[in-house]
Amino acid sequence: MAANTIELNRSRQDFAGIESIWLFGYGSLIYKVDFPFLEQRPARIEGWARRFWQGSHDHRGTPEAPGRVVTLIEQPGSICKGMAFRVSPTVFEHLDHREKDGYLRFTTTLTFDDGRQEQGLVYIATEDNEAFMGHAPEADIARQIAAAAGPSGRNDEYLRKLAEALRHLGDDDPHVFMIESLLPC
Repeated sequence: MAANTIELNRSRQDFAGIESIWLFGYGSLIYKVDFPFLEQRPARIEGWARRFWQGSHDHRGTPEAPGRVVTLIEQPGSICKGMAFRVSPTVFEHLDHREKDGYLRFTTTLTFDDGRQEQGLVYIATEDNEAFMGHAPEADIARQIAAAAGPSGRNDEYLRKLAEALRHLGDDDPHVFMIESLLPC
């Protein structure tokens, strides 16, 4: 699959007659909310783990020196905490461009802190996209993140802001926090 997924995403869901839909954010969507929303609530999804396995050639790196950003990997029994936003479908015009480097929109069940569940959408970069980098030792991921920068800024800034946002949500994400601890000061 091509890295640029804008057109693919436009054909994935039909928003006809839908006034609002929930969107689950687990990476930069938690702390960089550059889109309008109707409601915002902490939430979680089950069966998925956050991993720095997606390359970033357009935001936190370049084609010559890609950074790494998070995606979700199926992992039974795992829980991924994040932030849910109730948005108008018009928001996806912006978000599809922002998340174009290999991310596709998928339907998922979100669980809120009060136990209530809703269907929503989540962007996931799957293994078959050109920008997918996959597993690597966390020390190698930290070195790559420390060296990368792109049009949206330094890759280590992305990691540090994500770690801070996860702490604020009360999430203990060993993968993210280990990579953060391995960054040079």
